[in-house]
Amino acid sequence: MDGEQEVTHGRTRTEAKKLANRHVTLIALGGIIGSSLFIGSGNIIRSTGPAAIVSYLLGGLLVYLAMKMLGEMAAHRPAVGSFMDYAKHGLGDGASYLVGWLYWYFWVGVLAYEAVIGGETMHGWFSAVPTWAWSLLLLAVFVGSNAVSTRSFGEIEFWLAGIKVIAVIVFLVAGTLFALGLWPDSDFSVSNLWDHGGFAPNGVGQALTGVAIVIFAYFGTEIAVMAAAESEDPGTSVRRATNTVVWRILLFFVGSVALIVMIVPWDELPEPTDVSSAPFTYVFEL
Repeated sequence: MDGEQEVTHGRTRTEAKKLANRHVTLIALGGIIGSSLFIGSGNIIRSTGPAAIVSYLLGGLLVYLAMKMLGEMAAHRPAVGSFMDYAKHGLGDGASYLVGWLYWYFWVGVLAYEAVIGGETMHGWFSAVPTWAWSLLLLAVFVGSNAVSTRSFGEIEFWLAGIKVIAVIVFLVAGTLFALGLWPDSDFSVSNLWDHGGFAPNGVGQALTGVAIVIFAYFGTEIAVMAAAESEDPGTSVRRATNTVVWRILLFFVGSVALIVMIVPWDELPEPTDVSSAPFTYVFEL
């Protein structure tokens, strides 16, 4: 009897270190919301016009298909290495080695970019501290939260992702009212979708080319699947995370981009050189 209790307590302590379903869900929601959406979307809109909506839709379709397949593998065989492990199992060591290092290379660049953008944002609020100091501090937080434990990372990501999700929802609600002319001192501006050179002013081909750039904005979706092996209930967590891919892509990415091109004529959107000129910042100022 005592042995059974020890096993039970041991299992409880082990599970307490793993990610709960709420952690995996918010990691899936917040993983794709970052600088690529808040700032990078401006470059896509400026090059493709309102047809950027199509670019994000097509990119979202590819991501959805990949996530459904990856989610099925993760639910069937949860592995800490995720798709690196699946590549090794199905294609051999060479494929696993290549995929793993390419993924590492991508995130090294993204982490540095996010730290710089985050440093600029924090410097805008607290100018007494230089941007580089904020960037180093953010990097320390990123690395430290991962180094302590999986659970601590999940908890921090849960709350930070929640802030991002709330910010986008506020943007969608306020932006919709503004585009429909229901916001104070605003006019009905949905016609911006076609009034400035048409829906695809630079051609449909440019919208298709934009898909290649848009794909990078969706990176981070796969983190939820990678965290499956660290969750208390991998099957439920992965299924829930992958099933939310469709609506979060439609709502957060396609919805946000559609509102931006409705509110601001695509050819009047400032070049997003920093946080202050980002499309989200520009629209919020309006």
